[in-house]
Amino acid sequence: MKIVTLDDKKRVKILRRRMADFDFAKHNKKELRELMGQMKQTMRDAQGIGLSANQVGIGSDFFVAEVENKFYTIFNPRIEKLSKETISLEEGCLSVPGVYGQVERPTKVTLIGYDINGKKIKIKAWGLLARVFQHEVDHLNGKLFIDKCKELYKIEKLTDNNS
Repeated sequence: MKIVTLDDKKRVKILRRRMADFDFAKHNKKELRELMGQMKQTMRDAQGIGLSANQVGIGSDFFVAEVENKFYTIFNPRIEKLSKETISLEEGCLSVPGVYGQVERPTKVTLIGYDINGKKIKIKAWGLLARVFQHEVDHLNGKLFIDKCKELYKIEKLTDNNS
């Protein structure tokens, strides 16, 4: 799997549109497990902690995330509740490599969706997990973290030749 970035002129449009609901009837369990395994590996290889379907060119409403050694696969996610308390923290994105910025987000969320078996789930999250859930749901709605930043900055990747 290849991650779609803003530089990918042929595929970038998928990052800017709302994803269609995931239809469990069109996929068998084996296909889903294989797809989730590929997404998990792609996310890890890129040193990410979340990856939405549209970031790998799939036009369906789901994402994977891994926070504090716990792996999540959420289909048709919706944020049901947001805390009034917010915090501004640095964010980056695998689809916007090397660019970071401060994003203000609620500190707690309640997320509803479906697990890989099509069972309805509800997760109350706070801290980093709440931020990742919001970031990935934004992706699935065609929004990027750069849309929420007041100021962006770029960090050049260091190579062994620079030491």
